[in-house]
Amino acid sequence: MTLQITVPSAGESIKEALLAQWYKQNGDSVKKDEPLFVIETDKVTLEIVAEADGVLSVQTPAGETVAIGAVVGSLEVADSAAVASSESPAATAPPAEQPPAESAPPSQVETPLPPAGSSAAVMAGPAVRRLLKQYNLTPDQITGTGPAGRITKSDVLLRLENQLTGQPAPADARPDAPAKSPADTERKPMSPIRKRIAARLLEARQNTAMLTTFNEIDMSRAMAIRSQYKVEFEKKHGARLGFMSFFIKACVDALQTWPEINAFIDGDDLIYHRHQHIGVAIGSARGLVVPVIRHADQLSFAGLEQAIVDYVDKIKSNRLELADLEGGTFTISNGGVYGSLLSTPILNTPQSAILGMHKIEKRPVVVDDAIVIRPMMYVALSYDHRIVDGKGAVSFLKQVKADIENPERMMMEI
Repeated sequence: MTLQITVPSAGESIKEALLAQWYKQNGDSVKKDEPLFVIETDKVTLEIVAEADGVLSVQTPAGETVAIGAVVGSLEVADSAAVASSESPAATAPPAEQPPAESAPPSQVETPLPPAGSSAAVMAGPAVRRLLKQYNLTPDQITGTGPAGRITKSDVLLRLENQLTGQPAPADARPDAPAKSPADTERKPMSPIRKRIAARLLEARQNTAMLTTFNEIDMSRAMAIRSQYKVEFEKKHGARLGFMSFFIKACVDALQTWPEINAFIDGDDLIYHRHQHIGVAIGSARGLVVPVIRHADQLSFAGLEQAIVDYVDKIKSNRLELADLEGGTFTISNGGVYGSLLSTPILNTPQSAILGMHKIEKRPVVVDDAIVIRPMMYVALSYDHRIVDGKGAVSFLKQVKADIENPERMMMEI
């Protein structure tokens, strides 16, 4: 019996998706609930799993844009397997004990990686192997820059160009290069998520009166409390105590004092939120996503940290849902994890403000007329000046600073 494989709905407003990668190849045997392929929309990335045991037939190659509901392949299954699959709905995500391999951009997808430890574990696929054979190279001579150390065509071409002979690789071996002309550039289509990010950032710049105010925070007390309780905290709650929960708590406190920063403009009206739904910007291989921690004002430090861990796991396993990204009232972005010392975050419209955290760095500061060394962090608040006045923005940031420098204030709710 043949079971059709279709592109599932990813949200009411989404009509099409990019078929980013097939985890299996045409003719491969697959097991029920095993990941088959991954799709990307302008908001989320989702993995689609097999409904039953069977043999895969691929009809639509990776890299194609497909309509929701379109048939992209089929499974040849035994009648008993087909009956079993029809009695229970297919899972939309792989089992937790079998996390999928990290997805690669469509231009690098050819075949799945061989088992770890094999000599071909860093190979990307037949095209790369042909190039290696053509130029008498071995995988050990190439430094792979793809996911999990995978060797891409670009890696091979770079190795050829750096050879002592100075002879460039033939034009026909270079992807997307015109005949008999070295390829100095590589053209790749933007993914739906990247297009969405670009559009949202441009919209924020064009349609808001964005302004940024800065301050710096002495992290000494927060770091001391974290060091003192992090082992006990993790044992009791199963999640690490990070600084993000401190900043979420501080922002919730300040948002309650300065409600216009938790509001947005709708036509000629100002809409004030009664709760604080905090978006946390998280970088992924496919772009920046901002899942929302709902009712952050009602969560403990442990609840906040667990929510962050859950979202990171969902992003890694391509299980993030559209509902996870909607309804945020304020956003926090931490560029410090990448080493950023100072930056100007861009608004996540229609929200009226976003807080940027940065790298903690020891600096000389004046305390009680004495110069001391303290772990300091620059923070930035970008805000829409149409709704938030300078006084409110500066005061908000000062309150966040006061809470982080004296975390007991938040714990005692004073």
